[in-house]
Amino acid sequence: MLTSPIRRHVGQVFVPVRDMERSARWYGALLGFEPDTASHGGTVLDIPVEEGPRIALDANRTDFTADGPPRFFFWTDDMAATVEHLQRLGVHITSDVEDIGSVLVVHLEDPDGNPLMVCQRTP
Repeated sequence: MLTSPIRRHVGQVFVPVRDMERSARWYGALLGFEPDTASHGGTVLDIPVEEGPRIALDANRTDFTADGPPRFFFWTDDMAATVEHLQRLGVHITSDVEDIGSVLVVHLEDPDGNPLMVCQRTP
């Protein structure tokens, strides 16, 4: 049996951003929270989460590239309401809603081009 001192538990996800103020407003509107003051000299903002790993906006490395697949996803209980919310906010939605068997999935991008996903479990 393999063993490791590293736990199989994600502690926090860091989302790279270039403009903390703009990103804080965008994620606040997307997820429905009032952004707090960023810590670490205004370069890290913890997003309040209901459960699971923590999420932080990180403006420490503004030279990042936002290519590749989404690194994580958000859950929703109502995909139709989610798509309407994204459209109301003018979010760049990059896919149609897809039914991949166990979940419905929609892809989107944040203002820095970071690929994101929202998923809803299917019965």
